[in-house]
Amino acid sequence: MPIRLPSLTGLRFWAALLVVLYHLSRQLGELPLLSPLVWYGRSGVTFFFVLSGFVLAWTYADSPVPARVFYRRRLARIWPLHVLTTGLSLAVYAAIGAAVPLAAALWSLPLLHPWLHGMVMGGNPAGWSLGDEAWFYLLFPLLLPILTRRRPGPVLAACVLLGALLWLAGALVSEPALRSWLLDYLPLSRTPQFVLGAAAALAVRRGLVRPLPLRPVVLAVIGFHAALIPWHRAVPDSLWYGPYSAAQLLSAPLFALLITAAAQADLRGGSGFGHRVSVRLGDWSFAWYLVHEIGFRAWLALYGRPAPGFATLAVWLLLAGVSLALAGALFRWVERPLERRLRGGPGPGTRLPRPRQAGARQVTEGQPSSTAESRFT
Repeated sequence: MPIRLPSLTGLRFWAALLVVLYHLSRQLGELPLLSPLVWYGRSGVTFFFVLSGFVLAWTYADSPVPARVFYRRRLARIWPLHVLTTGLSLAVYAAIGAAVPLAAALWSLPLLHPWLHGMVMGGNPAGWSLGDEAWFYLLFPLLLPILTRRRPGPVLAACVLLGALLWLAGALVSEPALRSWLLDYLPLSRTPQFVLGAAAALAVRRGLVRPLPLRPVVLAVIGFHAALIPWHRAVPDSLWYGPYSAAQLLSAPLFALLITAAAQADLRGGSGFGHRVSVRLGDWSFAWYLVHEIGFRAWLALYGRPAPGFATLAVWLLLAGVSLALAGALFRWVERPLERRLRGGPGPGTRLPRPRQAGARQVTEGQPSSTAESRFT
């Protein structure tokens, strides 16, 4: 069976698109039919957290490397583009005459900003999620041996339950901004999503998951976001039981199913989301996620919101297209070359463990390459 799971890379593009459409709808103006469906598209970040756990567990469960090599690889993966786009974002702030958040930017450079309520947006608002990812990476060498010694089922159930309990715990916090930080940004609150993805990957590797049909799972994800439309109309986001935090905390199980179904489709030799174009766009998704909102902010400062209707659609297409093209250039000439240069090679040190697990050889043959690990996450 193939090691590479191209559908997971392809899915990255669709998750990034969901976030881009969410920002377009809320910042540049709404489009009929589409905007209500993506009004809570920030859930795409939840998808990335679950995917990160899945891919890292899939890659490293049978491929021990020194922990310090793992940390260097992850830093090489996210930090160079984070620094570059933070600088670009600060330059845009200065150019449009807005207050430049230097203190927040300084906290964001070591990826600590999500831990601080007043600094969470950092220098580039989209970069908050990288602080959460950095926390997951820090935990992973400690987490993997624990997960590999346990049955995935109870871990999966616990993560799903924790997500629901966290959402319900929002009732204990009356101030909306504080509640949003605690539930939506704080790395601790997002950790169950990462663990959920990791446990799902181990379950697939051990052959413990029945084949999931991909199309019904995709429809379930779409249906979840469609169900948020009447919820939004009935309950404002400022209330704890509104759909804003629910979209991010309760969507994780569906995304875990989607990732699992897509991985299984690849293992069966199906196409899934692994079309060549989807994979190429998925490669660009990290840069797209980091640069798109910078362009939106510059447009709003220069031209304001477009008129409703065709003008809004035209601006949507222009900004999405230009930011995607910029992301492609950044991937080719900045992100990938710097990552390769900074990754280096393995050396002595504490290693990620090689788990003892039955059935893993039936799922994947050989050692997952570091190239595969880099490509997915």
